[in-house]
Amino acid sequence: MSGVLSRRKLLVAAARLRAFVRSSELSQVVVAVFVGAVAGLCVTAMTLIAEGAHLVLYGIALDQRLSAAERILPPSAFFGPALGAVALSVIEVWRNRRKLPRVVDPIEANALRGGRMALGESVVVSAQTVISNGCGASVGLEAGYAQIGGAVASRLGLAFRLRRQDLRVLVGCGAGSAIAAAFGAPLTGAFYAAELIIGSYTLATVGPIFAASLAATLTVKALGGAPYVVAAPTVAPLTIEHHLALIGLGLVAAALGVGAMRFASVLEALFAATGAPRWVRRLVGGWTIGAMALYTPQVLGAGHGALGLDTPAQLTATTLLTLIALKLTASLVSLASGFRGGLFFASLFVGALLGKLYAVAINFAFPGLGLDPTACLLAGMGTLGVAIVGGPLTMTFLVLESTGDLGVAGGVLAACIATGLAVRATFGYSFATWRLHLRGETIRGAQDVGWLRDLTVGRLMVRSPPTFPAKGTVRAFREAYPLGSAHVVVAVDEAGRYSGLIGVPEAHAAVFADDEDGGPVAALARMPQTMLHPDIDIRSALTTFDAAAADMLAVTDRASGAVLGTLSEAFAARRYAQETSQAAGEVLGEG
Repeated sequence: MSGVLSRRKLLVAAARLRAFVRSSELSQVVVAVFVGAVAGLCVTAMTLIAEGAHLVLYGIALDQRLSAAERILPPSAFFGPALGAVALSVIEVWRNRRKLPRVVDPIEANALRGGRMALGESVVVSAQTVISNGCGASVGLEAGYAQIGGAVASRLGLAFRLRRQDLRVLVGCGAGSAIAAAFGAPLTGAFYAAELIIGSYTLATVGPIFAASLAATLTVKALGGAPYVVAAPTVAPLTIEHHLALIGLGLVAAALGVGAMRFASVLEALFAATGAPRWVRRLVGGWTIGAMALYTPQVLGAGHGALGLDTPAQLTATTLLTLIALKLTASLVSLASGFRGGLFFASLFVGALLGKLYAVAINFAFPGLGLDPTACLLAGMGTLGVAIVGGPLTMTFLVLESTGDLGVAGGVLAACIATGLAVRATFGYSFATWRLHLRGETIRGAQDVGWLRDLTVGRLMVRSPPTFPAKGTVRAFREAYPLGSAHVVVAVDEAGRYSGLIGVPEAHAAVFADDEDGGPVAALARMPQTMLHPDIDIRSALTTFDAAAADMLAVTDRASGAVLGTLSEAFAARRYAQETSQAAGEVLGEG
């Protein structure tokens, strides 16, 4: 009896705790702090495991980064990536046997699923990321950091039964705090959450986001320090001409970033076209990276050690071009062949090299300009990061927290804005959303479009609309549908396929002699080639209404052309306005 009472007390206490968390903004900040601390622990653990693998597989010094090694022995260069490929393939076989669903990352979870992520599957993905980076694949751990941080937050939010918008914010806290922990940069992590995961920055979200990022940063600091701290020398003051030059660098970075994302899809298609099993593709990809590492170890891993090595070095234009080409190719080959990881730090490293190359070119062409190469290095980091990852404020604050220099941060912000505008105008996607696009998704960012996808034509249409045979006469139509009985009737052929819309007033206004039948009513049908389908969303439907200048359209089956219903523009526009208003209220904390 006492056991039953204790269980009942626990259930009551849990219910009260859920109610408290759901109703209080302060309690959600406390939960966000806990999420940030857990994310910091996960970041530290994942980093130690990956670095330990580097020590074992490549025999580097204890205080050395893999990409900063002077050279890599051929056995290690080929055995390390091959071992990682085998381990990933074993995990893939296990996943297939368990029939585990495709893993959702924080961006997709927030944009399409209301913040719902599976913790167990995210742990597996994070482990795959650690294996990929630990074996030397040219990817970073930041994708795994964000994955596990977001998943922990999602699981906790679901346990507390948080509302959709609150759950999305908490997932942003988890992913953003993981990035904050990785770089020891709480502002960077907070704006990563706001720009890339949640898709908005409001007073309703600022408390939890910053609390989580700060908690994660303090956690990794207490455990020994952030793994990806970026250090930069002092930068000379920037003039207006320097700002303009950095904007030019931003446009160059946009072109390189778009080219890299296009090349990524080409490489994936090439690997798939071989028809080889995925484990063979990983082996080929790993050995390709190993071959590059024999030329320069800087292609291995995320590239943090290489960035620290190259920042103060005086490198020629040829060397910079070679390193840019090798690192980008190695990173894209890693992902295309099946290794898991992110391009966050790789984009920073390649961007820094691009900035140094740009400074060489500008100072050669305009020796009197006096453009500081370090300013270009920092701007290159930020702008290529924006082009591939997204988030101009995220990258700007990363530079600011790395240098503490507001002057150079202003120049980097101008360049990042130029990059973001150029990429959005010419390409429209970050690397994460581009990969979703290749799978058939249409999202362009982290904005919450889940409600939009749920609001489909099939849900809004009026089913079983009035129909009439297209070959029937106008007189017969009038007899079947007197004035006032209906406004629009759908014309169908013998097989029940859509043939157009017939306005009842127009049919009754047709003039013909008393001894005639008026001919086929199909002659009065409008828009026989314009229709909606039940699976398209409301925004696409409104676009179709606008293009057709119609106030009502038929809804048909894609395969058979059978008429399923009708939808009016007025009703669709009203529902869209209602849902948009509700979503905006949730973002502002009014829902």
